[in-house]
Amino acid sequence: MVSRLGVRIPRELPAARLTGLARRAEQEGLDEVWIVEDCFYAGGIATASAVLAATEKITLGIGIMPAVARNPAIAAMEIAALAELYPGRLIAGFGHGVPSWMRQIDAWPKSALAAFEETLTVIRRLLAGERVSFEGKHVRLDDVELEFPPALPPKLVAGVRGPKSLAAAGRVADGTLLAEPATPEYVRATRDLVGVEGHSIAAYNWLALDADPERARERARSDVASAIGPNSGPALEPLDFGAELLAEVKAATDREDLARRLRPEWIDRLSISGPLDRCVEQIRALYAAGTESVILLPLLGEPEEESFAAAGRIAAALRG
Repeated sequence: MVSRLGVRIPRELPAARLTGLARRAEQEGLDEVWIVEDCFYAGGIATASAVLAATEKITLGIGIMPAVARNPAIAAMEIAALAELYPGRLIAGFGHGVPSWMRQIDAWPKSALAAFEETLTVIRRLLAGERVSFEGKHVRLDDVELEFPPALPPKLVAGVRGPKSLAAAGRVADGTLLAEPATPEYVRATRDLVGVEGHSIAAYNWLALDADPERARERARSDVASAIGPNSGPALEPLDFGAELLAEVKAATDREDLARRLRPEWIDRLSISGPLDRCVEQIRALYAAGTESVILLPLLGEPEEESFAAAGRIAAALRG
């Protein structure tokens, strides 16, 4: 199995900073750089185009676009153009979309699962050069064909977590992108639910490379807490402490309270943190569990360039 290492550029940064950080990721010898499309930050296709133009060989992942926010034919046109301009360097991620955001823009469908599966089905067929007529619950196309389908269609990945959505991902996507925190246990549980050989798994995780393990935990504490909530069951239930942690999530009054409740050993398991050899060990454990790509997230409020340099050190150690 291919083992790749990447970084994610925080959504909170203005678009003007993306290209410099993407070049830094490439200079550090990383395989992938990922951008975020969340409401109401920078758009995924526009920023992907800028990052691909500013770099030479690094793979760009869009993680993730709401399946219901674009007409699938228009989405396929945009993805096809990027794939043709930068062959072999694009990964396009789709998910359901955050319900509250999608309702803000009047895009939340009657069936989020049907909309997701139908959208990816149609996009895949269009990128493959097919002429498509489709009548579904959400998607309707009448004799649509791309004039310029890409010679090398990009990988489509699904940013989903529920059992039904993961089963759908196995049917219509090339891989699945797991939100942070993504542990080896979560990866194995996801593979079982997807149930398809050759389906790739990419995993987001917070990075706190630090020679002092205790300092690393404290640096990561707030960010780990920010990524855990009532909907984190699929990620946490496979863990031996998952039920206890979910009880703390339910009892916590806010994110700061939850951060205080996190035990040190939990933070160790829910982040890539600590000295270099420990971080390398954690990433190798994710590969062994069936992860194709580990994507490291800079801690919020810390200099992104330093985090990218830390990721570069880890990449060099993994190669060594």
